[in-house]
Amino acid sequence: MNIKETLFELSNAVSIGNITEASDIAYKKLSKHVKAIQNGITVVGKIESDSNHTLMLEAHIDEVGFVVTDIDANGFLTVKNCGGIDLRSLPARTVTVHGKEKVTGVFCATPPHLGGPKEYDDISALKIDTLLGEKAKEVISIGDFVTFNTKAADLCGSRIVGKSLDNRAGVVCLLELAERLCDKKLPFNIVFAFTDQEELGCRGAQTASFDISPDEAIVIDVSFADAPDVPSNDCGKLGGGAMIGMSPVLDRGISKKLVSVAKGNNLSYQTEVMGGKTGTNGDVISISKSGVKTGLVSIPLRNMHSDVEIIDVKDIKNVCDLLEKHILGGNA
Repeated sequence: MNIKETLFELSNAVSIGNITEASDIAYKKLSKHVKAIQNGITVVGKIESDSNHTLMLEAHIDEVGFVVTDIDANGFLTVKNCGGIDLRSLPARTVTVHGKEKVTGVFCATPPHLGGPKEYDDISALKIDTLLGEKAKEVISIGDFVTFNTKAADLCGSRIVGKSLDNRAGVVCLLELAERLCDKKLPFNIVFAFTDQEELGCRGAQTASFDISPDEAIVIDVSFADAPDVPSNDCGKLGGGAMIGMSPVLDRGISKKLVSVAKGNNLSYQTEVMGGKTGTNGDVISISKSGVKTGLVSIPLRNMHSDVEIIDVKDIKNVCDLLEKHILGGNA
């Protein structure tokens, strides 16, 4: 599988609410290698072994976005955010409104000559201009979803920029692993789970892990990468390899095994230490049913929850290598 091409395809697609574009792509690609099912946005596939032990590999496939709450007579939309959004980044951003047909809109930006820029603390004060005027209500309805429409693009070296790399980067990692592992004799069962509504409170992983009932789980997500305005102790290094999670809510044994595998195979890695919750699906998977031993591996990402997220493809490959070595070494 060409990791970058697949990541571009998934980044440019949409999966939010009832829109399953990215999920449809992931389901088709996963089904080439394992038996898979799709339920709305969530996709689950499994590789069987001779063991009764099951390891779940999870990555959320949903993305942040918006939902239309009002349409005025001039075609300007009011929206609420679906997931965490930095309001400072929205003025002058283009978006796609998923109405009866796709409509390109733009968040209004008041020119500095007329009193802008402004600081916004309420998203309802930001309007989306559809340019449709009074015809907007013929195409767009209250409750329609709105997403960023930036197309993924190459940057220097192996780095790329795009929307929803949180967490399509993790999805691509698991698709690559499914291809690598599908023909190998495995020491335990592997379940691949691409779950919905992580951005709305880790809802999809909570129900999926209850249904799958794994013995262990490893969550693949993204985390903060270094940037000029980010303290070095609060982030990982872009291009620095897998970020192995260390937290009281994660299983210490899994974290130590992942570090050992990285060291033993000369794989670049970095640790991400958290004092409590991880802010990922690992938080809810670890307390599913009577509890699931859970680990976390993250891919460094800049500009999280924006339409200009940046990742290094080398980090995705590094995470794939780490998890492949971990699994084939019987570490569960």
